[in-house]
Amino acid sequence: METKANYVLIGAFTIVTVVFLLVFGLWAAKYSSDKNFTEYLVIFNEPVTGLTEGSSVQYNGISVGTVDELKLAPKDPRRVIARLKLEADAPVKVDTKAKLSMTSLTGSPFIQLTGGSPNARRLASEDNGDIPIIQTEASALQNIADTANRLVERLDRVLSDQNVERINNTLESIETMTAAIGGQSEDLKTLIINARGASEQLQVTLSTTNHAVEGIDRELVQQLPSLIAKLDATLAKMDSAANGADKILSENRTAINSFANDGLAQLGPTLGDLRALVRDLRRMSDRLDANPARYLLGRDAPKEFEPK
Repeated sequence: METKANYVLIGAFTIVTVVFLLVFGLWAAKYSSDKNFTEYLVIFNEPVTGLTEGSSVQYNGISVGTVDELKLAPKDPRRVIARLKLEADAPVKVDTKAKLSMTSLTGSPFIQLTGGSPNARRLASEDNGDIPIIQTEASALQNIADTANRLVERLDRVLSDQNVERINNTLESIETMTAAIGGQSEDLKTLIINARGASEQLQVTLSTTNHAVEGIDRELVQQLPSLIAKLDATLAKMDSAANGADKILSENRTAINSFANDGLAQLGPTLGDLRALVRDLRRMSDRLDANPARYLLGRDAPKEFEPK
């Protein structure tokens, strides 16, 4: 009986020791995990289709951690909150950006971290202990989706019922015009022949004009030296005449100054006397026309005899 009791005690002690060792190992592993990794939050404003818990997180193409949790934002279900578990030495800076990316068209999505200038400080939690948040930027997938949506919207507007009707009307008008042109084929043929003839005549006219212009240019070039010589001679004569006039003015400067000072001063009274003389002559002419005998003889003209 005592032997069985000893076995029970030994078994119980062994079980307790094993459980203790397991608990200690789990605690040590968790402590080591928490010590070697840092948690960050990323808030996406776009769908994260294909991203799951455990998806890879890469920094410039190098794996630095995993997605620990995904959930919708409590106050705004259009946003997705991803909790990341990154290596403690991952250089996450305040200007680091996170975005969704894919290794290939058929690959699974992951979170790509980019940026992080050397002079920027590391992103750390606030004093209140909240998990630091990495800012996001639009992914290539989102840009492609937005572009595709815009293209579809524009295509819908282009292919609206009104535009389709207008296109049909335009095609009908083109068909009617084509039929009308086909019915006037002879007239068009005649018009084309006339246009060709006019074009040939115009070409001949232009050729003749070109030859005439070339002849005029050739004659002008040939006469240009004689024209330049005549122009030089004329300019020389004008220069000589100007020099002569300047010499005359220089030699008679005294006389010109005397005339300008004295002659012009006497010219005014002389003009006044001449004006008075003209006035007296006009008065004498008027008297002579009115009664020449009285003006010349100093008496009235004799009266003619009139018989009674």
